[in-house]
Amino acid sequence: MAEKQTLKDLLEDEIKDLYSAEKQLTKAIPKMAKGSHDAALSAAFTNHLKETQEQVARLEEVGTLLDMKPSGKKCEGMEGVIKEGAEALEQEGDEAVLDLGIIGAGSRVEHYEMAGYMTAISLAERIGASKVVTLLQKSLAEEQAAEQTLRKIATGLIKAAAARA
Repeated sequence: MAEKQTLKDLLEDEIKDLYSAEKQLTKAIPKMAKGSHDAALSAAFTNHLKETQEQVARLEEVGTLLDMKPSGKKCEGMEGVIKEGAEALEQEGDEAVLDLGIIGAGSRVEHYEMAGYMTAISLAERIGASKVVTLLQKSLAEEQAAEQTLRKIATGLIKAAAARA
């Protein structure tokens, strides 16, 4: 385990964690899109996959700016959240209800990422890495927008499920 003596050391660790998380998601998101019954939900996941791939590239750029490699760490937290999402994909039942379960898993992913980006932004601001802050803020905004999209789709699915009940 790398020793952390400075805020930059901690920032680098956060970047590695985010990088691992985003890389894991590039494999998980297509499964969520495929497992979704609602066309809007599937499209939301497909669109966010493109953003996630851009976020990976952004984190690589952050690594260059910080003179470090963003790889080399496994994000155990994201692995667990993805595992829970996989469980949602294995369920059987009403399609709207199943999609709501997938949305719940997706929302947990987004909140986990948002927490990581907010931490990294705070650290980057503190050490005066303004270009890093700008890159991380763009990814944070995308994660927030993705979560809002999931929430909007969930509202429609909840109304549809309630009307059938």
